[in-house]
Amino acid sequence: MTQAPPPADMKMQRSSRDASTLPDRLAAWLATVLPEGPDPVVTLHSGVDSNGMSSETLILDAEWTEDGERRRGEYVARVAPAAHDLPVFPDYALQDQYDAMRLVGELTDVPVPTVRWMEPTGEVLGTPFFLMDRVDGVVPQDVLPYNFGDNWLHDASPEDQRRLQDHSVAVLARLHAIPDAATTFAFLEPPHEGATLLERNLARTRAWYDFAVPDIGRSPTVERALAWLEANVPETDEAVLAWGDSRIGNMMYRDFEPVAVLDWEMAAIGPRELDVSWIVFAHQVFEAITGMLELPGMPHFLREEDVVAEYERVAGTELGDLRWYHVYNGVQWAIVFMRTGARQIHFGEIEAPEDLESLFHHKPLLDRLLEEVGA
Repeated sequence: MTQAPPPADMKMQRSSRDASTLPDRLAAWLATVLPEGPDPVVTLHSGVDSNGMSSETLILDAEWTEDGERRRGEYVARVAPAAHDLPVFPDYALQDQYDAMRLVGELTDVPVPTVRWMEPTGEVLGTPFFLMDRVDGVVPQDVLPYNFGDNWLHDASPEDQRRLQDHSVAVLARLHAIPDAATTFAFLEPPHEGATLLERNLARTRAWYDFAVPDIGRSPTVERALAWLEANVPETDEAVLAWGDSRIGNMMYRDFEPVAVLDWEMAAIGPRELDVSWIVFAHQVFEAITGMLELPGMPHFLREEDVVAEYERVAGTELGDLRWYHVYNGVQWAIVFMRTGARQIHFGEIEAPEDLESLFHHKPLLDRLLEEVGA
């Protein structure tokens, strides 16, 4: 099967929210959480549409009066999407994301933005949100993917690319080193049936697929992969903090070193291979797209053998076979493409395809993986 290439403009509409009303509503809410008499003013700059396909992200400045002086803060708001905008995930649990970032900031030197205020009710913007400090840095772009060329990471020297790669892998090792993660981050344990944490994570993914089906249809490839995954779950009781969406596109960098680790909506408790596979597989997805378009890509970057060797060196532990986790992450990417495809159809950006799997930009990669494991 030949897949349709991604359009030249891959930007997707994420929200039907009326941005013109947001500054006044945010200012009124800030007046309730700041010290008395703040008289806040909010300036909304934009949403972030170059990366990520899930939560709404708003960039804003706030000014207020405190102790008789006018103060100013630069913030980012993470806003849960409204149900009628066809969100990627069935549940956003913003309080869990907020608490995970707060704890990582308290317990490690991993650079996470400082979280400030949480609005859990949805009464201000229609859905819950939280504010965190804005961090200056650059992000490897998703739209168009960084390995397409003509961007700061693609055009960097091999030495700087490797420096970014190794520092990013070290972030995972430092997150996974947090002691007693199963207790500290118990709120991230998947609320699904299963004898082990990994089985419960897989059950969460199966439920996510079931959530996606009504809006787009069933995928024979995903269902074949899920059946193989469920029949071949690795035996492990490891419980580290898994960031979940451990892509370099979810980190900000200065001088090729991470200065902010972002997007915690997929965080969970489970084996470390979940994250190590994801950082490798995410790049392989982008490489699959460049291969389909006959672009050079970045085949030397984030190679599995290099990532594994660096992770094991920094973490001081050996990893298990990543193939099961690659198939698992291939399924998760397919579900993301199902949800973002359904949203594009909903907003009139694309026509509903005859074959929903034409939305899977990583289809050749997933097919090859399934063939390798005999699924």
